[in-house]
Amino acid sequence: VQLVESGGGLAQPGGSLSLSCAASEFSFSIYPMGWFRQASGKEREFVASISRSGTTIDYADSVKGRFTISRDDAKNTLYLQMNNLKPEDTALYFCAKGRGTGAGRTVSSYNIWGRGTQVTVSS
Repeated sequence: VQLVESGGGLAQPGGSLSLSCAASEFSFSIYPMGWFRQASGKEREFVASISRSGTTIDYADSVKGRFTISRDDAKNTLYLQMNNLKPEDTALYFCAKGRGTGAGRTVSSYNIWGRGTQVTVSS
């Protein structure tokens, strides 16, 4: 089971970045997926989640209206479109595979994690 994030980098405030997470060696379509982030010196925090059907989506209040999570089950890929980026969005971003049928906001709701991709928002 493997998750590999990509698409991070440096963006200016107000800019955009698009993250991808390629999944392999498990049945991607039957699991909920999530994005988390961890800023330096802080705990890992929930960003967004999507149900296995894609019909139920949840966002942290801090990113609601700016970030969009989506999935392409044919490509075994999870996405996070990030618009209107702010310096406080700077963090290492992780994708994660949900344990069961429902997506959640807690780290314990997920059992497989990628290594992360760095997002830095700075002028």
